[in-house]
Amino acid sequence: MTHKGNTVGLAVLMLAGTIGWAHAIEPVDQSYVRSLAAPGKTVLVMEYSDATGAVVERKGYASADGFKAISGTQFRVNANTVVKLYGLEACNGDMVNQTEGYTGSCADWAMSGLSTELENPKVIYCRAFVSEQNAAEQDASCYVYVYFPGAMDSVYNLEEQLVSTGFLRLEKDRAGNLLRPDLEESAAIGKEGYGMWADPRVQAQ
Repeated sequence: MTHKGNTVGLAVLMLAGTIGWAHAIEPVDQSYVRSLAAPGKTVLVMEYSDATGAVVERKGYASADGFKAISGTQFRVNANTVVKLYGLEACNGDMVNQTEGYTGSCADWAMSGLSTELENPKVIYCRAFVSEQNAAEQDASCYVYVYFPGAMDSVYNLEEQLVSTGFLRLEKDRAGNLLRPDLEESAAIGKEGYGMWADPRVQAQ
């Protein structure tokens, strides 16, 4: 099951140090994201914004081999940097989805989802708060541009996709509040029985 969301202007909730606050990022410019594509390469752009939403810096990377998932919520940029999809997590323990023919750990299921999403994008465009700029693990919200001539030409939010298809769920803080309430609509789609949500044990977590 594949769900490509139409909403690309998602709010991204980030943390600045130990103080939590909501940082709304403007809608992504799909034409700009498409313009970043380079023949034979997967292009990654990290964009860092300050508290006002102004872009402070952009960093670009290109790889002929693409960028690989190292967990269900993380992918490696280079030897020193990992991107973490902010506010998402795998379910706990093991799960079964008979429709997908899957029996195994939640962690492996989540990683298979992110790995699949990272197989074919021409561009990965991520936005993060400026405090993440030099971190080894950088919390971010990411969009991907996927293009197959005559079949698909789409820019969509990576977190929205993974949550709506049941590979990942929304993470909560210690007080029980969602870190990504902007993705509640996508979460509701996933909970209709996709991915992890086909398993009653996950529903009960």
